[in-house]
Amino acid sequence: MDPRDLKKILDALSDAEFSEFSLKTSEYEISLKRGVEQVFVQAPAPVVAGPQQPVPIVVTQPTPQTQQATQPVAQAQPAPEAAPAAPTEDTSKLVPVKAPIVGTYYSASSPDAAPYIQVGDRVQLGQVLCIVEAMKLMNEIESEVAGIVRKILVNNAQPVEYGQDLFLIEPA
Repeated sequence: MDPRDLKKILDALSDAEFSEFSLKTSEYEISLKRGVEQVFVQAPAPVVAGPQQPVPIVVTQPTPQTQQATQPVAQAQPAPEAAPAAPTEDTSKLVPVKAPIVGTYYSASSPDAAPYIQVGDRVQLGQVLCIVEAMKLMNEIESEVAGIVRKILVNNAQPVEYGQDLFLIEPA
């Protein structure tokens, strides 16, 4: 794809009201999401199985020499993993809040908003703790216990699995 063509597409979309845009051809694929810090442009490339560690995401585009070869444009760093609980801590009195669905964890309602909760905050029964996005739907996760947030076990924009612990709350 010629950079001028991409600029024309982006200029046309900057004036339009949209939240998501996708364009797929035999040579490239473009997905844009407004309101989320994510832009994805990819040319076809072989997938190689790697080690069990997180693999960085590489955004690629066709090079001027050939439409089939690709070069890295930018590289996203994997989110740092949450530190495991210290072995001397007594977590038996803490109530875990588990992810009710598979999705992406968000600590706030938008990228520029304050997080719903922080470690040390007092929460009430039914209070919104976070959002888990699943299939473009934002699902508010509410507290099932009143108490004090002692640990936040996931990072913002991190994928979560069904049943994964998100928080530890000390009942009050």
